[in-house]
Amino acid sequence: MSSLPAWGYPAVLGAALLLSLVLTPVALRLAVRHRLLDHPGSAKAHAEAVPYLGGAAIVVSFSFVVLAATAIRPPPSGLPDLAAFLGLAVMLALLGLLDDTRGGLSPWLRLGLEALAGVAVWALGNDTQISALPNWLNAVLTVLWVVGITNSFNLLDNMDGLSAGVAAIASLSIFGVAAIQARYLVAALAIALAGCASGFLRANFHPAKIYMGDAGSLFLGFVISVLLLKLRSTPTQRVDVAAIVAIPGVAIFDTTLVMVSRLAHGRHPFVGGQDHASHRLVHLGLSIRQAVGTIYAAGILMGGAAIVIAHFGPSARIVGIIALLVATAVSAIPLARVQVYKVPWSQAIERRSPKSPGAGLASSSCDRPGNGTEGQGVLLSTRSTHQRSPDP
Repeated sequence: MSSLPAWGYPAVLGAALLLSLVLTPVALRLAVRHRLLDHPGSAKAHAEAVPYLGGAAIVVSFSFVVLAATAIRPPPSGLPDLAAFLGLAVMLALLGLLDDTRGGLSPWLRLGLEALAGVAVWALGNDTQISALPNWLNAVLTVLWVVGITNSFNLLDNMDGLSAGVAAIASLSIFGVAAIQARYLVAALAIALAGCASGFLRANFHPAKIYMGDAGSLFLGFVISVLLLKLRSTPTQRVDVAAIVAIPGVAIFDTTLVMVSRLAHGRHPFVGGQDHASHRLVHLGLSIRQAVGTIYAAGILMGGAAIVIAHFGPSARIVGIIALLVATAVSAIPLARVQVYKVPWSQAIERRSPKSPGAGLASSSCDRPGNGTEGQGVLLSTRSTHQRSPDP
């Protein structure tokens, strides 16, 4: 796709948004019918079972829009690579769906398959393109990047609307950078992903009626990781590394915070818990919606910084990097000090004023394995069944 007319990108966005809005309720009904439910557990904040087939709506919406757009306006080159990219993304979504329906796969099996997907991405010619490094090290960094970003969005799926909203913001940021660089195919894919995530968000924002499950979060993370690599693939239009890292910056920040904190407290890094940045914000007194909104704002700032760096080039690099490092440090220190391992989540909720907007206990599934089979709760309607605080 060499370019799109002025109405092309809004059309792609609208088609993806509309399809996701239509398919999400269908996925909800199917999940209830087949009892594909995310049950409560010790590592989760929701009180009753909630459907988690929403990822299928995201995957089908994105795939249909991409295939339809390709049929209408085939790209002048790279069609096999596009097909391979979409196939890998769907494969990881199926892996996530299997994890959801089987009650959790081995984390090492998942990481191994994600690493193989990263190798395939590198073999297709997408890598970090850091000129100071030898090719083999670029290959290793590419695989680590794909695995890391894919899992960071999976880990970010820990509160209503969080992972989907951050993915939508990151996708719009990728679109902004790609548009500046005249990378039309990347821009079209990014705007389609933003539409799919936003359409799902309508039913996933607090109080959520449906979760995306691992199928959705792995798909979103993988697509974002590859689109960012594609922004590095053209030597004459190579986007600065600072901009590439900034776009998924809040997901990277959350994953790093959780892993470092768990290791520092002698906890297994792969065992889920209520110790993410979102949970820490609630411990500090914010409501569910306020915590998610705060992380959205951080994502918008990071995405905006990436667009500025991409637009102004090396002249903005130093200022941008310093600003991002300062913002990260200022955020990490108070959040790391929150006593999430000593103060139970239920107690953190009780500390909040009942007059706070968006009061509630609802939260998306925390990172896992072992998530999805505990408890005996059953969803009896399409309304959210999360335990909620009394209305003021």
